[in-house]
Amino acid sequence: MVKHRASRLAESIKEEVSKMIREEVKDPRLGFVTVTDVEVAEDLRHARVFVSILGEEEDVKNSMDVLTRASGFVRTELGKAIRLRHVPEISFRYDKSIEHGAHISKLLREVGVEGDSSDAEKDDE
Repeated sequence: MVKHRASRLAESIKEEVSKMIREEVKDPRLGFVTVTDVEVAEDLRHARVFVSILGEEEDVKNSMDVLTRASGFVRTELGKAIRLRHVPEISFRYDKSIEHGAHISKLLREVGVEGDSSDAEKDDE
């Protein structure tokens, strides 16, 4: 029962925080941020919000700084939107999984291109 409740809360937090970042957090340093996942502790007191940020290392650093500073605002607004007795503490974490996936895709494409060219050379012989 607790895990089911934490899972539902995580989904609600993901939707609301995504909306807040898109519509309410106004800071020019905030880049293109996507909420990828939310983990809520079993006691429902803490939530880790994982975000993917498009851009260079400096963009990531600036965006994470903005999100960290906005965590109090996000928590307050989250309490209004979801109506919880105890709103979880929010911490933002940078999610590198999309970056890693893109890197793996690039490597696979490179291997595929090299494999295709070596096959073509064999056909020419």
